[in-house]
Amino acid sequence: MLVSAPAASAALPHRASLSDIEDEVMCLVCGTTLNVSDSPQADRERAFIRALIDRGETKSQIKAALVAQYGSRVLASPPDKGFDLAVWIVPGLAVVLAAIAIAFAVRRWRRTRPAGQNDPLPVAAGKAPGGAGDGARLRSDLERYDL
Repeated sequence: MLVSAPAASAALPHRASLSDIEDEVMCLVCGTTLNVSDSPQADRERAFIRALIDRGETKSQIKAALVAQYGSRVLASPPDKGFDLAVWIVPGLAVVLAAIAIAFAVRRWRRTRPAGQNDPLPVAAGKAPGGAGDGARLRSDLERYDL
């Protein structure tokens, strides 16, 4: 008999509470979840939920009753089936496609750059930058600015 008692209690559905449901249900007037809304509509929705909790309904049954009463926009997150499944898939797919496009662009950009373009000042082997007349021009420019 002791072995069957835990199995029987595990078979019972979890009793729903208002605080457990409030953050998953929207106020239809405010557009916020019930746990932060103070509108009269939110109070009516809470009263409806309390009545269903008092009848012993489970969380999923209460959510189904809310959808039947107010429509699917009462749920904070869309259902993960049918057309509403696109709400879950499209953003993730967009991120993956953007990452692929960036990786492709970077590879292509790196492949098409000339070999010596990474150097900020290309220097010929064994020679200093600048020509033979650069030193004289530099001295004359500096003499103009001496006070």
